[in-house]
Amino acid sequence: MKLNHNLYVYWFLANFGWFKKSYTAKIMLVAFLGTHVPLLTLFLSFVISNSYSLEMTIRVMIIASLATLAGTAATLYALNHLLKPVILTFAALQNYLNTKILPELPTEFVDEAGTLMADTSQTLHKLDQLIHYITNYDDLTGLPNRDLFRDRLHQTLSQPENNQRLVAVFLLAIDDFTAISHGLEHQTTDLLLRAVAQRLSTCIAQTDILAHLSKDEFVLARIGIVSFESMIQLSQLLLSTLRKPFSLEGNSIHITASIGITISGLDDRNSVAQLLQQAHMALHQAKQQGRNQYQYYLLEINTQLQERLTLENQLHGALERNEMLVYYQVLIDLRSGQVTAMEALVRWQHPTLGLISPAKFIPIAEANGLIVPIDQWVLRTACAQNRAWQLAGFTPIRISVNLSARQFEQPNLVEIVSQILEETGLKASYLELEVTESFLMGDIDRSVKILKQLRELGIWLALDDFGTGYSSLNYLKRFPVNMLKIDRSFIQDVMSNPDSAAITDAIIALAKSLRLKITAEGVETQEQLEYLQMRGCHEGQGFYFSRPLPADIIAPMLEKSFQRLEIIAA
Repeated sequence: MKLNHNLYVYWFLANFGWFKKSYTAKIMLVAFLGTHVPLLTLFLSFVISNSYSLEMTIRVMIIASLATLAGTAATLYALNHLLKPVILTFAALQNYLNTKILPELPTEFVDEAGTLMADTSQTLHKLDQLIHYITNYDDLTGLPNRDLFRDRLHQTLSQPENNQRLVAVFLLAIDDFTAISHGLEHQTTDLLLRAVAQRLSTCIAQTDILAHLSKDEFVLARIGIVSFESMIQLSQLLLSTLRKPFSLEGNSIHITASIGITISGLDDRNSVAQLLQQAHMALHQAKQQGRNQYQYYLLEINTQLQERLTLENQLHGALERNEMLVYYQVLIDLRSGQVTAMEALVRWQHPTLGLISPAKFIPIAEANGLIVPIDQWVLRTACAQNRAWQLAGFTPIRISVNLSARQFEQPNLVEIVSQILEETGLKASYLELEVTESFLMGDIDRSVKILKQLRELGIWLALDDFGTGYSSLNYLKRFPVNMLKIDRSFIQDVMSNPDSAAITDAIIALAKSLRLKITAEGVETQEQLEYLQMRGCHEGQGFYFSRPLPADIIAPMLEKSFQRLEIIAA
């Protein structure tokens, strides 16, 4: 860097060890030398002149030296004090850096030194405010962060007047946030989180503490809970507020949330960390119950959380250890009784725990991203198995494979599916991919584009769990699917619940009007089968026909593909 010409003297003196670290020493040296120039000049004149006697020379030199020393002392004393603004400013900066204590510098002076002190004081105050904000507030939502929430709640719990008051902590998380965020642009996801924070802010009281913990997690502490009913009302208010659609960048985004609730009672003044841990356990339990739920902390939740953590740890590497299996469940033509398709369902054969339910490990895999390699393995295995059945002489049928939200959001999904079909030799017309409406809604335009590309390959597309999500006719018209699958929750009580029957009838009628095939999941009784046959449902799937079974056991069903299926006992 080129040296400023105004700094040459400063640079020269800084090269000497005695003056390198002291600005005051540099000033004093220059002042000392400057005040001694007249004395040196006088001394030189006496040396080169023969006009003065030795006595006169000594007298004059003594007087001049004393006067020079007195003047130098006064000058150095005054300069030292005139340098105090610079010294105090430097000391204030050093003290703030070391202790974070703001300085009390004078601000009434208007010259350069006074302005330096005033500007330094003002800058440090603004810097302190900025550091405090960055340290304690979330830059995305503007809400307090985890550290500030802990400090404020700790202060609240420590106050004597709150010893007889109940404190409730509500931990809220957006349902399926990973799938939602994968379907949105990063900027839109940020806008969604800001909008969520703004809505939650409208639900809080003046004494509540609202904070943004991380990603999709928000926490609310309410002081002075008077009844469980008031907690229920607040939970319902929070959930209903977030259920209303968000209009962001021209898109209508629908979300739901789950809430975990814990209470710090009168006799157990729990630490803030413990309250948050309990709220997380309750939140996990709420998510296990489905969307848009709230759950209170119970001691039993801790055991369930430990089980989940154990499974998550052991799930890593399960695919490489060949612990994953693919089971197959038949889909039956309800008019002819013939097998028309097989749905591939993943299972985990744990070496010590045995066969683990997908309901336990699939949510874990979706949360930590392991679902992507698992899904690809299931797709490849199912396509290879279907091709093997065809080569064995069985009647060609569709193989149905579920796509997870994370897999659907892979940028090269279409290429992966095409490559697997090529590797296994299976024609695209014998592959059916099941997608759920919830993750398609994240980015409608992208979803439609991907579905069209898959459809152009010749692949069948089925909209799974229809009736449980948005069920928007406008979006359904845009999705290029071949089939709707009625969720099992409607089929289970279709004979006893008029609402389920009405929804089932409406979905069947809708599918027919759109010239889509319709499959009913969860068929378990003869009465349900006859009901669906009367309504003109095309296909059925469920324990009434067969449980999911390994490939070698399910294969004999294909031999009866031209005969009415003999029901396999559960």
